[in-house]
Amino acid sequence: MKNFTFETSGVCSQELSFSLDEQNCVHNVRFLGGCPGNLTAISKLVEGADAASIAKLLKGNDCGGKGTSCADQLSRALSQALAEK
Repeated sequence: MKNFTFETSGVCSQELSFSLDEQNCVHNVRFLGGCPGNLTAISKLVEGADAASIAKLLKGNDCGGKGTSCADQLSRALSQALAEK
């Protein structure tokens, strides 16, 4: 399993971390800052899911007209991790 940390931009959370297993499934998503209830729910919902599918699903999700959201930041982080892996 490979661990990743991503510095977020334009959202309330400052950082997110997660792991990808050998099949590129997402594990242990953690957000630093942000809305605890919503981000804990996102983390639970994506646990064990395919990273590419999650990245596609969450891409472009907007929060309050910011042009991004914590979910969109997770999408970006997953896409970057898959490109690095």
